[in-house]
Amino acid sequence: MSSLVMDEDLKAKAEICHGDEICRQKILELLKELELPNGLLPLEDILEFGIIRENSYVWVKQKKKKEHCFKKIAKLASYNTEVTAHFEKGKFKKMTGVKCKELLIWVNITEVYVDDTKTKLNFIGPGGMTRTFPISAFQNEEK
Repeated sequence: MSSLVMDEDLKAKAEICHGDEICRQKILELLKELELPNGLLPLEDILEFGIIRENSYVWVKQKKKKEHCFKKIAKLASYNTEVTAHFEKGKFKKMTGVKCKELLIWVNITEVYVDDTKTKLNFIGPGGMTRTFPISAFQNEEK
């Protein structure tokens, strides 16, 4: 189970799947449902996807840490072996396992949300540090 400490009632309500293909599909379904761009979580070799809708909590486990460059904005992101977040429409909050490289240091990303215009994605780090980028930088072309 996830590193989140949960009581047995919540564990019983979790939807959990295993295997890269089905987990990728579940991630894409969740991103679409939340109206977040489909390229926001470019994870590989996914072992587990879990979601507890009752408390809006999601986690993803992958075999190894993944670095990804979002080419349209020339930003490097790092995804740990476990990524967790609470979610709501247009937002991930209390996020763990995601970092972005700013100059020479890695900064933890704790929240991601779509702005009111629905054209920009805001990333919040420690101390309220915010960076804003066009949503299109995180959108993959539909297959």
